[in-house]
Amino acid sequence: MAAQADGEAGMTSSSFTSERQWKLLTVSWLVALVSTLGALFFSEVMELEPCVLCWYQRIAMFPLVLILGAGAYTQDASSVKYGLPLAFTGWLVAFYHCLLYGGFIPAAMQPCSKGVSCSEQKLELVGFITIPLLSLLAFSIIVLLLLAAKKDPKK
Repeated sequence: MAAQADGEAGMTSSSFTSERQWKLLTVSWLVALVSTLGALFFSEVMELEPCVLCWYQRIAMFPLVLILGAGAYTQDASSVKYGLPLAFTGWLVAFYHCLLYGGFIPAAMQPCSKGVSCSEQKLELVGFITIPLLSLLAFSIIVLLLLAAKKDPKK
């Protein structure tokens, strides 16, 4: 009977872990989905042409909708190992873009020499919220959620 109780306790603990991971994956998928829809809204509805760094951030964000959505739908926590490198790469590009917007990066290190400028502020909400800052926030949330989903509470 004690063995059965231990087995049930272990089962509850493992189902809690998978439920926790599923919730974290679902929320990270929702953040990626809202970010993707926001990026498409800015470019298609508001007609703000994305710069080179915005495209790199989109390249990192758009597949996260599929990867994290499939992981949440199938309740497969191993999708974290595919989503985390993309999210972290997008975070790095967004961080660089925020530094560029803030004037911390010299003009010689700006990748946008032709076409749309990466340092030109096209949209500013509440006086300080820019598109790269929104992207950095979204990638930060996704990275933190995926790291939490990767961590096994049993260890």
